[in-house]
Amino acid sequence: MNKEEQVIIGFRDLLNKMVWLNKSKMEESLKGYKSSEVHCIEYIGRNEDPNVTKLAESFYMTRGAISKLTKKLIEKGIIESYQKPDNKKEIYFRLTEQGKVIFNLHEDLHNEFQERDKAVFEQITEEQFDIMLSFAEKYNRHLDAEIMKQGIDISNRNDFKK
Repeated sequence: MNKEEQVIIGFRDLLNKMVWLNKSKMEESLKGYKSSEVHCIEYIGRNEDPNVTKLAESFYMTRGAISKLTKKLIEKGIIESYQKPDNKKEIYFRLTEQGKVIFNLHEDLHNEFQERDKAVFEQITEEQFDIMLSFAEKYNRHLDAEIMKQGIDISNRNDFKK
């Protein structure tokens, strides 16, 4: 197995283990909400003026699928739609008070998991972080280019532009 394969398998294993470790606590704390709903709540809570197009691009889903998802969240009273006074065509979403509770609960869980894993990250030097972040950015740009070759516009994504 070459080093590229080892890196990909290593990242996949890391993510799978994180998901496995976090899953039961997430499911217990966020009963009644699917993972896609929680991530939609997270996106809406973290981003300014989220709409169907931005959500679809962020989750690599169709606008139709996002419309169904946001409709469910509206019906559950988690999000609400709004329009800007100067743009009556576009529909945006924001969290309701109930949605903010779910958002904060999800954030608390992420903080708990981050605290659990802190011991590992405390051993990483700034240089090592910079190398890992550089790799993630380069690989992300490469995958973005491959996605664009398939005709998907991802220009509004900003995962690694922090």
